[in-house]
Amino acid sequence: MILSIQNVVKTYGNYTAVDHVSFDVPKGRVFGLLGPNGAGKTSLIRMITTITAPDEGAIYLNGEKLNERTPEKIGYMPEERGLYKKMKVGDHLLYLAQLKGLSDAQAKKQIDFWLTKFDIKDWWSKKIEDLSKGMQQKIQFIATIVHQPPLLILDEPFTGLDPINTNLIKDEIRQLNEAGTSIIFSTHRMEQVEEMCDYIVLINHGKNVLYGEVQDIKNQYKQNLFRVEWQGELPSDFGQQFSIVKEENHAATVKLEDESQSNELLRHLIQKGLRITHFEEILPTFDEIFIRTVAGEHHPMHKVS
Repeated sequence: MILSIQNVVKTYGNYTAVDHVSFDVPKGRVFGLLGPNGAGKTSLIRMITTITAPDEGAIYLNGEKLNERTPEKIGYMPEERGLYKKMKVGDHLLYLAQLKGLSDAQAKKQIDFWLTKFDIKDWWSKKIEDLSKGMQQKIQFIATIVHQPPLLILDEPFTGLDPINTNLIKDEIRQLNEAGTSIIFSTHRMEQVEEMCDYIVLINHGKNVLYGEVQDIKNQYKQNLFRVEWQGELPSDFGQQFSIVKEENHAATVKLEDESQSNELLRHLIQKGLRITHFEEILPTFDEIFIRTVAGEHHPMHKVS
């Protein structure tokens, strides 16, 4: 594990922001940190990055308890950007890279690499305040990864980016992950979770209520819904034998009592002379899982294994 959160508690006065939270982030994977506003995600991130310390429990990075050297091993891109508007791009990146432990030569080499890769070398002397929000986002991303940390924490990294630059940053995140970088990805966009994350933890009211592999969680929340499409005339007794959730022209969404009934469903239609052109199980989206879990419609679980 790259990161281990063990029974962590964080309070502010009488308010408990993080309430005995435990989870592990597997090394070399993309891990989603999810939750509604006020759930405790920011408090967790602040503890992981050593901005604050837990009141109880412990956090370990690569098996070592967090210490004063930990920030050099983490790249953190906050949702609220922290760039100095009056500084020039090159000077700003150089300053931030040296704060993360790089020498002047190392920092210039890495900055030159990323500015060249993003085709923005001519931005070196531009002031941050003269850049668009999307341009500033690129600079913030470079500042986050310039010291080549083993763990990245990205909080809403695509805010302010147009679709082209969103895909550009997504590709860079994937390449970093494929090269071995572990990534904690925090977002409210559940479609991005499905697209990018291998594992997730869902925090609500300071507690982790859902934790595990993305595919396992989707299987856990499935409702035995199947979509079938066909050619031919649907038998009149079909609705009496199977529960139709939605019917369209030569297609239907069917809810079965048990997954094993799917073979019976197909056999019934084929025996009635229909030619099946499409058949698939409908798994819930993470939007649906998020809403059901946070709203309490599904019994909370600590881990899906």
